[in-house]
Amino acid sequence: MAKRLFGTRIGLRARLLLAVAGFSMSAGLALQAQDSVPFAPEPAFAVPSGEGQPREPKERPLSGRLPDKPSLPPTLSIPVEPLGFSAPPSIYLGERFSMASLDFLDENRLLFTFRVPGLMHREAGNGAESDEHQIRAVVLVLPAGAVQAEALWTFHDRARYLWMLKDGHFLLRDRDGLQQGDATLALKPFLHFPGPLLWLEMDPMQQFLVTNSREPAAPKAGEAASQTNHPGDQDPSPGTPVNHPGDQDPSPGTPVTAEASIVVDGQKPPKESDPPQTDLVVRILRRDSGQVMLVSRTRAAIHLPINEDGYLEGLRGNGQLWLLNLNFFTGGSKVLGRVDSMCSPVFDFVSQREVLVTTCAAGGARNLVAVDTGGRRLWGDSTQATEAWPLVVRSPDGSRLAWETLAVSHAINSYSPLYREDVKGQLVRVFDAADGHVALESQASPALDAGGNVAISPSGRRVAVINAGAIQIFELPAPAALVDGVGNQAGR
Repeated sequence: MAKRLFGTRIGLRARLLLAVAGFSMSAGLALQAQDSVPFAPEPAFAVPSGEGQPREPKERPLSGRLPDKPSLPPTLSIPVEPLGFSAPPSIYLGERFSMASLDFLDENRLLFTFRVPGLMHREAGNGAESDEHQIRAVVLVLPAGAVQAEALWTFHDRARYLWMLKDGHFLLRDRDGLQQGDATLALKPFLHFPGPLLWLEMDPMQQFLVTNSREPAAPKAGEAASQTNHPGDQDPSPGTPVNHPGDQDPSPGTPVTAEASIVVDGQKPPKESDPPQTDLVVRILRRDSGQVMLVSRTRAAIHLPINEDGYLEGLRGNGQLWLLNLNFFTGGSKVLGRVDSMCSPVFDFVSQREVLVTTCAAGGARNLVAVDTGGRRLWGDSTQATEAWPLVVRSPDGSRLAWETLAVSHAINSYSPLYREDVKGQLVRVFDAADGHVALESQASPALDAGGNVAISPSGRRVAVINAGAIQIFELPAPAALVDGVGNQAGR
């Protein structure tokens, strides 16, 4: 996800110690960390500027103006106040709390969830404030907006909690677990982790889950770990399905790991009052079975963009030069191109064969460059320095993507930080993924800096935006045809 909720993006080659033994794909090949990157031919979409070399193609500048009204009139409008939704207090702006989510279950049904205002909870015994809060969920049937199902859920933090799946199901995250739900809003256990699950993302085909979780620290030299599920392993062995204790056969999609008991030779055991030592753990799992394919311990939560072929990373070159490197699960890698960026670029798979690259330009502006996995530049745009905290929402079929930012009164830097009163609103642009055509431009209100207020239907033909006290539904023309990574039109 775009937006990077945890802020830090690191190169896997330099900072991830990948546990890849036994990582098997359908072809039975292993994921391998590469020690060197072959130098690819000069890519067309981003060539480093210099004497005697062509300059990188200029991006189309976007105005950054907050529109008074949407560029297209909505065809449907569902008031949100009767559903129980109210704008969050302005004090939350800037905290990046997830206050709502809006998703298409299919072309004619929306899942709308939002935080229910209520009294602040206190932790039992110490009186400290608790993050426990309730989320109301409603399924709305279009065009009338009738409520088909509703539920009330309890959560214990303010990070993103819901991810929509392509088959009308969704994943719900709370604490150390994932549940799976459907249009009836019935929930069932899906995955369980040894510690709090912080974040997850999926490849465009939704075959794999990438998870970030905070778990007991791995034993150091001179330490021994005991574990009921995997003796001698702090983490499940990559490629080994894990199951609920007591189950004769592993239930697909329900791995569980036991907490480790750490014994340090020659040292006294830690006191109960000592804070527990934890690590951040990244996993790649098969979504259909819950099979753990890869485990890695990191220093920070990471964004790991993957498709069915491999994962992307940015390799630092000289100065502001970055290489976009695709590492294949079957071994080897390919440089798709290079970009100039004053910060670490952010990569997002829009579809199986298309990547959106977001770079930082001088003065706080950002450049958007869409490329295919064949290394061909598809389109590009440049945003204004007065657009902050970008979020990316893609349609399930990859035909369209939404880019939403906060419209602010000035460029943000170390000398001019962002204050709540600097936020003028939230700007939403919907692009055709194939050519970058702006199909819709609108405000989203209230401004939700963690997103959850924009959705695109499975066909890419409908867009829903929370705006002006309603869920506004926009009907868009058919998007341009996608490419398959080698310049051919893909089937739709």
